[in-house]
Amino acid sequence: MISAILLFILAGIAEIGGGYLIWLWLREGKPFYWGVGGGLALALYGVIATFQSFPSFGRVYAAYGGVFIILSVLWGWGMDKKTPDVYDWVGAGICLIGVSVMLLAPRH
Repeated sequence: MISAILLFILAGIAEIGGGYLIWLWLREGKPFYWGVGGGLALALYGVIATFQSFPSFGRVYAAYGGVFIILSVLWGWGMDKKTPDVYDWVGAGICLIGVSVMLLAPRH
């Protein structure tokens, strides 16, 4: 389970970081190579996800969605200095519960 959590975090950093670099390139006027770096990070995110041991692509990517919401709140707090409010934390908590149900529920 620790390796799955680590992979979720690494993929989240690659996905959010890649999107952030592209955002900075297109919206903030950063040099073109920031966008290229963002594209490479997004490609790396796609590769990292394949190392998960869960058998279903759809379930893994749905769970990534919940994890990315949580990581995005933290990214915004750390990188953009936008302090999350109570609704951000409640929403992130709901996502964490959803991810837990999807990945840890007993199945036949």
